[in-house]
Amino acid sequence: MLYALCDLSDLTTLPILSKMGEMVPETIKKRVENLREEIEYHNTLYYVLDQPEISDAQYDRLLRELEKLEEEYPELRSPNSPTQRVGASPLETFEIVRHTIPMLSLANAFDETEARDFDKRVKKFLGSSADITYIAEPKLDGLAVELVYDRGQFVVGSTRGDGIHGEDITQNLRTIKTIPLQLIRKEIPAPERLEVRGEVIMQLKKFKDLNRRREESREPVFANPRNAAAGSVRQLDSKITAERPLEIYCYGVGEVIGRTFKTHSEILQIFPKWGFRTNPNIQRCQNIEEVLEYYHRMNEKRETLPYEIDGIVIKVDHLDLQTKLGEIARSPRWALAFKFQPKQETTKILDILIQVGRTGALTPVAVMEPVKVGGVEVSRATLHNQDEINKKDVRIGDTVVIQRAGDVIPEVVQAVTSKRKGTEKKFRMPSKCPVCGAEVIKEEAIHRCIGLDCPAQLKGRIKHFASKRAMDIEGLGVKLIHQLVDKGLVKDVADLYYINKEKLIALERMADKSAQNIIDAVEKSKTKPLSKFLYALGIRHVGETTAEDLARQFLHLDDFFRLSEEDLMEVEGVGPEVAASVHQFFGDQKNKESIELLKKAGVKVIETKVKEKGNFEGKTFVFTGTLKTYGRDEARNLIESLGGMTASSVSKKVDYVVIGEDPGSKFDKAKELGIKTLTEEEFKKMIR
Repeated sequence: MLYALCDLSDLTTLPILSKMGEMVPETIKKRVENLREEIEYHNTLYYVLDQPEISDAQYDRLLRELEKLEEEYPELRSPNSPTQRVGASPLETFEIVRHTIPMLSLANAFDETEARDFDKRVKKFLGSSADITYIAEPKLDGLAVELVYDRGQFVVGSTRGDGIHGEDITQNLRTIKTIPLQLIRKEIPAPERLEVRGEVIMQLKKFKDLNRRREESREPVFANPRNAAAGSVRQLDSKITAERPLEIYCYGVGEVIGRTFKTHSEILQIFPKWGFRTNPNIQRCQNIEEVLEYYHRMNEKRETLPYEIDGIVIKVDHLDLQTKLGEIARSPRWALAFKFQPKQETTKILDILIQVGRTGALTPVAVMEPVKVGGVEVSRATLHNQDEINKKDVRIGDTVVIQRAGDVIPEVVQAVTSKRKGTEKKFRMPSKCPVCGAEVIKEEAIHRCIGLDCPAQLKGRIKHFASKRAMDIEGLGVKLIHQLVDKGLVKDVADLYYINKEKLIALERMADKSAQNIIDAVEKSKTKPLSKFLYALGIRHVGETTAEDLARQFLHLDDFFRLSEEDLMEVEGVGPEVAASVHQFFGDQKNKESIELLKKAGVKVIETKVKEKGNFEGKTFVFTGTLKTYGRDEARNLIESLGGMTASSVSKKVDYVVIGEDPGSKFDKAKELGIKTLTEEEFKKMIR
């Protein structure tokens, strides 16, 4: 894991001094602890179980008493105190944390046949014909997060991210009242470590009220509750998050140390006793037929629920069976998302335009009369390719049925031929690229521009290259990319590392500070692991997973210039198509020159083989203060390349704390726990 947990020992074991240097009375310490536990207990009764035992006035008196004691004895303050849900200083950026156990995505089913096929696959894999017991639950349309508890104390909260890494949003999650800051332990002791997965949502009524208030204050409204929830959770200022009506439903666990479970249903039964909120519509089903009945019931109930759902989730209940089933790629074999049929509407196609992607693929896009689909206004929809247009016989001027595929991506389902007037026009893919005029060729179903200098392809490549999961050049948005290409300042991704501040300032809406921010972001992006660099290059058919597989197999960037297609196919999951694409990319002279220019500009690719030179295997590092030589991401990448891990907080599980300028409380915590500290110079010597 990349993050470690704070060592939150029982306050009664620490020698705490008052402001006057005197010992804090044991009675005061005990009263503070009891108040926190009591307030958290009543929070759970009120926000989670909807069964309050005391009046609001009584609750307020308890909270005021705790606030007064913490003000009088500031040594007793704790980040998990109910008084500290809001108040942290705004962040400059989110730290990245690694999930101990990946937060996998789910495979989808869209009809009963696919759901039954899932049941058959489970039985076949287990070698049994007996009915499987499943847990069926609503598929909430919100933001997936992970909550980590150390001995009952909430220490780290993060987004799902890419499933492997997420963003540290701890201080924002602290503001959500349905998230316990410390677990209730009256009935069941808290595990030593508990990772809880849940979905942060915003109820429909509260979403509408929020948008109404934003309209009144002339702020842009949110498109849907999911966007509102995700945007609220990812605020750098937790005070803004605290103002948003967010809540959470918890549905599973990651790593658990100090307690075992036999079934998923057992986990869900214990959750409320620890203070976690679970969805009241979850059902244990004895077989797949009961699951299908549940699906139809929830589909009918969907419009009456106070929140949005887009389907149900089916999970094998017994955990030992989940372990046997395991996973494939990035999806578990023991779970499935069974989606509801997408919401559909009719509208009229006004025109069909061509969009040219970074690989030269031409995609026809329907420009339509705006229409709301599932609460979101849609005016464009993909038509995929010419073959799809021909198959559906879609024409300019047609009335069409559109839907949001998976309730997200708009697409044209069919033309309503009965409404044709005879003025509709058939569409034909152009023989020349509409952007650069180069020849267009057809490869299977895809029409592709062969122009090597096509501005549209270049813009797409730059956007991909600079994206967060690639080189992560913060602030390099679409509008700026268009200006850089249109004005001839960037003709290759490597040119990004040669542009100067003066040229940036000359662009529209680019002030001195904004230009400097871009220069700093470009500089910060210069050090990346081989896997991220390979992904950033935008090689056809090479996604993040394939890039990671290639980097593990071949170790050095220069290796790829010498590899044959046969060599590449030795990598698990790499077939002839991917091998041919990678081989062609590194055999292209223009690509070789581009990579050479990146190297000359100072871009450093951290190659996997460097791990052999280091001795960081199994070691965990924490950084505090400002480093002169490295940015945080660069330092993190170096540690990982040498086999080590990084954490966002200090605990006994941390091996080294690297001290930069103006170190914070992590330095004090390291000294308190006796963890070895390193100056930046000492750290640099270790990695040489």
